[in-house]
Amino acid sequence: MSGGNTLNALQPATRQDGKPELLVLRALKLGDLLVAVPALKALRRAYPEHRLRYAAQGWLSEALGLVGGYELLPTHGLDEPLAMEAGVVDVAVNLHGSGPESQGRIEALQARHTIGHRSKYRDGPPWRDELHERERWVRLLEWHGIEADPLDVQLNKPHVPSPVPGAAVLHVGAAYGSRLWPAERFAAVAAALDQAGHQVVFTGGGSERDRALDVSRRAGLGDGAVLAGRLGLGEFAATIAGARLVVSADTGAAHLASAYGTPSVVLFGPAPPEIWGPPPGPHIVLTRAELRRGETFADQPDPALLAVSVQDVLAAVRDLNVL
Repeated sequence: MSGGNTLNALQPATRQDGKPELLVLRALKLGDLLVAVPALKALRRAYPEHRLRYAAQGWLSEALGLVGGYELLPTHGLDEPLAMEAGVVDVAVNLHGSGPESQGRIEALQARHTIGHRSKYRDGPPWRDELHERERWVRLLEWHGIEADPLDVQLNKPHVPSPVPGAAVLHVGAAYGSRLWPAERFAAVAAALDQAGHQVVFTGGGSERDRALDVSRRAGLGDGAVLAGRLGLGEFAATIAGARLVVSADTGAAHLASAYGTPSVVLFGPAPPEIWGPPPGPHIVLTRAELRRGETFADQPDPALLAVSVQDVLAAVRDLNVL
């Protein structure tokens, strides 16, 4: 289905370097970037002569480089206007959402052509809550006449080597307490993997280092196994790409495992895997959907996550033939 307005007779706005500007708004986090990869790659194919920009937080620059072809426009959420003058952008793409805040930021660009969901400003496909995030943005582009494949999730190879090739990576942190599987359970999984002969390492951001240290010590592995807080984003991607196994909550680590085809066990709590889960591949989702509260910003782990046991995770690892 197409809106029929991807191309028209108007001439595109151009910069002094002769390239028209295409701007994608998705001022969110790493996992949000990674589920949008199929749409970003489709836009790159559809607009090969454009300068491509991606509006998101500046720390995502290295990860965006793994997609290829895009420059990051530092944007901290939707609190401030986009750092682009009105009329400069040729094509504006709203991959952030369908609410008035993101729509307003896009409209303020006064782009020649706008790609987004149906709103009071423009026509487009209606928003559907039940769609998987990859499907959502592919469907949006297809409505606007751009071919896209929701399974086109692969990223470029990281420019740096993995510091621990072949390791079992346990990503023990998450952005919110609702996604934090108990530390003692992560420790039990780590100990079992260590006893099975795996090199076990723990990843996370700087704010998650203390938790990772706690898990490692509980598992009897010591501080040397903790990479949390020590890796740049490129090194982190390389660690996931070169891993033998990844065990993680529904976080950027899990989406990186999907992008690189790394076997993974993904623990879901408040978010439904039908919306955020991995594509087909060596990935196993564990959750108890009937217990889900779905309170993303809660301080305590979601019951759907707490219902996943250590034995559930180890059984999934065996099913992936890596234990």
